[in-house]
Amino acid sequence: MKLHKITPNLWFDSQAEEAANFYTSIFHDSKIGRIARYGPESRGVEGTVMTVEFQLEGQSFVALNGGPHFKFNEAISFIVHCDDQAELDYYWDKLSEGGDEKAQVCGWLKDPFGVSWQIIPSHLTEMICDPDPARAGRVMQAILQTKKKIDIKALHQAYDN
Repeated sequence: MKLHKITPNLWFDSQAEEAANFYTSIFHDSKIGRIARYGPESRGVEGTVMTVEFQLEGQSFVALNGGPHFKFNEAISFIVHCDDQAELDYYWDKLSEGGDEKAQVCGWLKDPFGVSWQIIPSHLTEMICDPDPARAGRVMQAILQTKKKIDIKALHQAYDN
């Protein structure tokens, strides 16, 4: 598996392999790559997983078991662009399962590992960047009123109304 020039590195306490398996079970075009283990000279427990390379929809990632020093927060999130409500529902349901329900708002969620995701319609940017400020404003209002998962039909109604 070839890594991209820019590859997100996700720091986990000890769940790197579990997280990589979770993500690759959700995204259709995905795979696990190389797994590196801590050796006798390293800081980790010899033989345990140090890093896992994996791909989701062609995007390379590295998951690192680095210990409890750092936690994920909303300053970084991954956006999943969905073509229809069924696809949006699929990714929302899969990624939010076991995650923090209090962190689910306006299309954002946290997965069971604390990683933030935005599950949005593919055409959302076009709608909120519409040259008609009234249309764009109605869509933004509809998003801000979204309690959790985005309803694509409601966005289109706001856009067209």
